[in-house]
Formats: sequence, structure tokens, C-alpha cells
Amino acid sequence: MAYTSTSLTRLSGGSGFTFWHYSTADTIADVNTAGYFNSSANMFNLNDVIMTVTSTGGTPVVGHTYVNASTATAVDVVNGVAITNTDGD
Repeated sequence: MAYTSTSLTRLSGGSGFTFWHYSTADTIADVNTAGYFNSSANMFNLNDVIMTVTSTGGTPVVGHTYVNASTATAVDVVNGVAITNTDGD
């Protein structure tokens, strides 16, 4: 799969910082790849946080990542961290 700009939503922001939500059937490894968000590079700032909903074998995985490099044409994010699911009831 590939990045889909319509799946990126700005949740909030201020003072040069934005919190995003991105949902995809791609794996977190795909999303973490340098250049994945390049077609929307003009939207991102350094340290913007992205809440991600990715997929592993069809199972949704919720996580987060942030932008560690951003120019007018290129974006790189850190390796995302999955938010673990513990539902003991």
C-alpha cells in the first residue's frame, strides 16, 4: 500500500506543533519508512506527533510516532511505538 493523504487528519495544534491522526491498512514498518509522508511534507513540522492506526495481518494496531526531520519536500518519522492493549475483563 502507500500513503493516502485523505487518511491524515489534523486533530489540534498551536505554537508550531500539530497533533495528527493517520489510519491505514499499511503496517507500522511501512509508515515508519523515510519518505512515506513526503507528498504532504508541506503540512508537517519538526516534532509533530502522529497517532497511527496501522495493521498487522488485518489486526488494527494503535500507536504513535513523531516527525524527526521535515523539509518542504521530505518527511521522516521515528519508529512508531504500539500502544499495548490489556483488557483483563
